[in-house]
Amino acid sequence: MTRIDADPRELFLAESTRTRTRHERFPMTGARAQGVVPSTERFASIRDIRVFAGGVVLRMAAGLLLACSSLASAQQKPKRPPTKPDSMGGMPGMRMPAAKSDSSKKTKSKAAAHDTMSMDMPHDMPMPVPMPKGMPMIPGLVGLTPPVTSFLPGSGVDPKRLPLATTSRITRLKNGDTLDLTAQLVRRTIKGHTFVMYAFNGQVPGPLIRVPQNATITVRFHNRIDLPSTVHWHGVRLDNRFDGVPGLTQDSVRAGGDFVYTVHFPDAGIYWYHPHVREDIEQAMGLYGNVLVDSPEHDYYAPANREQMLVLDDLLINADTLIPFGKEAPDFALMGRVGNVLTVNGEPRYTLRAKRGEVVRFFITNVSSSRTYNLSFGGAPTKVVAGDVSRFEREERVPSVVLAPAERYVVDVRFESSGKYAVVNAIQAINHYAGEFSPEVDTLGAVTVDATPAAPDYAKQFATLRSNDAVARDIERFRPFFDKPPDKTLTLTVATNALPLATVQFMNVDTAYYAPVEWVDGMPDMNWLSTSKQVRWILRDEHGKENMDIDWHAQQGSVVKLRIFNDPKSFHPMQHPIHLHGQRMLVVSRDGVPTKNLVWKDTAIIPVGSTVDLLIDASNPGDWMLHCHIAEHLGAGMMTVLHVDGAGGGGKSR
Repeated sequence: MTRIDADPRELFLAESTRTRTRHERFPMTGARAQGVVPSTERFASIRDIRVFAGGVVLRMAAGLLLACSSLASAQQKPKRPPTKPDSMGGMPGMRMPAAKSDSSKKTKSKAAAHDTMSMDMPHDMPMPVPMPKGMPMIPGLVGLTPPVTSFLPGSGVDPKRLPLATTSRITRLKNGDTLDLTAQLVRRTIKGHTFVMYAFNGQVPGPLIRVPQNATITVRFHNRIDLPSTVHWHGVRLDNRFDGVPGLTQDSVRAGGDFVYTVHFPDAGIYWYHPHVREDIEQAMGLYGNVLVDSPEHDYYAPANREQMLVLDDLLINADTLIPFGKEAPDFALMGRVGNVLTVNGEPRYTLRAKRGEVVRFFITNVSSSRTYNLSFGGAPTKVVAGDVSRFEREERVPSVVLAPAERYVVDVRFESSGKYAVVNAIQAINHYAGEFSPEVDTLGAVTVDATPAAPDYAKQFATLRSNDAVARDIERFRPFFDKPPDKTLTLTVATNALPLATVQFMNVDTAYYAPVEWVDGMPDMNWLSTSKQVRWILRDEHGKENMDIDWHAQQGSVVKLRIFNDPKSFHPMQHPIHLHGQRMLVVSRDGVPTKNLVWKDTAIIPVGSTVDLLIDASNPGDWMLHCHIAEHLGAGMMTVLHVDGAGGGGKSR
């Protein structure tokens, strides 16, 4: 059996001998409809034939490409000797466009130069990304480097002079309290190698901020890293002025500068904070942390013996070296940066000791730039309790939990017997060169359970799947809008220019088939060589407007239906986790199949070829970013703004 991609909480085994239609095999009901469509649905019957044929065609084309591109490779100039990463001077933050422009003209201006990337480009390292086993590098790409200067934190800084990063500590705050939050350079040791990275208050993850629901706190942010920065309070429906988006709600905070945030927490649940300037660097290098907002209801969740935070991340490391970033623009712009060292709470190996029968509540957050996880707990019974912004209408048993970048889930796990339970990320890998899928399992850690019985014993409460009537009543107000026509339609696609000729030729063949979700980087050489100078990820509305040219307004208190279609015919189709700031939304249907068990979300994954209907509760006035939460896609322009018009919202007047 081969493990395959799943929805936000379910993992299915491939049934290669069966060819039912996808809704007959896995109807989208309950928690399943919140997220990724199982790949057996996507590759049943005719799609199986397409994938098989695509793999055959792709192998033939790859052979031709390998032969033909050898000639192009031989004509490349000799590469310059590598130098140390450039200093931080002049590193731009992510800035909003000063004026609207015709995006189609930008694409046309460079469209003719697909083979201009050569060793004259300023990136100063040879190909640093190790290729997966059995995957050749296209000869036409050998010796090429991205058209950006390489960058790593702390150039010229002696790591020994920096503080050693520590693990996250709980910071309990009450209404009216003040927190000093400092972004700083730190020294981290990962698998025996020491790197200069970033941290909030010297901790990775940053401090776990624990506050009561409806508390308002003051956060004094001090930027002491070598880049401009901000703090975005992800998922929190706060005052628009403090949302942390440079050029939209505030100016970026220069290196050495400060900014004061006032943060109100109206909703219980698990949230997180991170920069909104060059997330591909700053977030990836350690600037992230959780906020746990406690409900005043003592029975908001079912009883558990303990709580654990699981913050999932990955780093891209070659031997003892961090893979540098693009200084002037993000690299890995096609698929996003997918790391080869997976971490939990900042460490490569998660460990927990528990007692027999213990119920552990895990608050899980995916802070990776691009990787989607499929998490399970060694077969221990698991039930999903809550998502981004609320509890589910009903708790559900699940075999695994799928988290796209920026998503959070709350799950209860009961370790019934003594022994060791592996915490694993079990996914279906793809090899773009061979057109093949294969199972891949990463062990993130283990829970060791001793024979001592847990006290108290919550077996009975764990066996009960609770219904959350308050959530159901809240959602009931919005049901009359579920079937209305969409108010806004967005198509997800991409435009490219000046990519290497070998990449363009290969991708033209590669789109003969597609996976709903790509769990790994199946083309690391082509991905590394692409930057946001050559790749522009696109949100296109029903009027043909794109990204920041979209003029989208809603009245405060309105209910907005947003339909998103992920175009499978784009240059490189892949999933997109779409995040909306400052509001909450429901995934009401996916591919026409209604969701049966709802949860309030702020981030929803849109698989390739899928149409997803989102219902937005536009209750919070201001100017709110909507964007893909793959950091490199955001850096390549995949963002727009929802203007919620209402008095006193703190947004720009219109």
